[in-house]
Amino acid sequence: MKRASISWMAGAALLAVVALRTPLAGQAVTSNQDTLAALLVEVRGLRAAMEHMASAGPRVQLALGRLQMQEQRVNMMIRHADDLRAKIAEADSALNAARGEVTRMQRALEGTPNPDEQKDLQSQVSNLKEHVAQRVTDLQRLQAEEADVASQVLAEQSRWTDINQRLQELERSLAR
Repeated sequence: MKRASISWMAGAALLAVVALRTPLAGQAVTSNQDTLAALLVEVRGLRAAMEHMASAGPRVQLALGRLQMQEQRVNMMIRHADDLRAKIAEADSALNAARGEVTRMQRALEGTPNPDEQKDLQSQVSNLKEHVAQRVTDLQRLQAEEADVASQVLAEQSRWTDINQRLQELERSLAR
């Protein structure tokens, strides 16, 4: 009988070990599955980050190129506006000189008693007045052109600002 009870006890012990071991094996499988799931999530996150970085590179380069082109356009327009301002100053100076010449000739005309000289001076005054009128027209054209270029400069600077803001947004998104 001793042998039967030892056999029975060994069988019970074996059954207890198997019973205890089965949940442990299930726990190991669950633990492995949790680890694999966590690794899979991490790999997917890394892949998404790499794709984001890869797509951001060309966007940043494109935005930088646009920003540089826009900056060149703004600088070119500013130089054009400066040239126009210089031309306006020259035209204004020439107009003032022509007006001064008309005034001088009109005074000379008033002081000349000789009718032939008066006729010549009158002709010169008429020519000078036409010249003054042409200078006024030129000055007004230059001023209108300068105003147009100034508004274009503001529009181009606004575009430059927009592109710069996009670059800053890209920079912030990359920092995340």
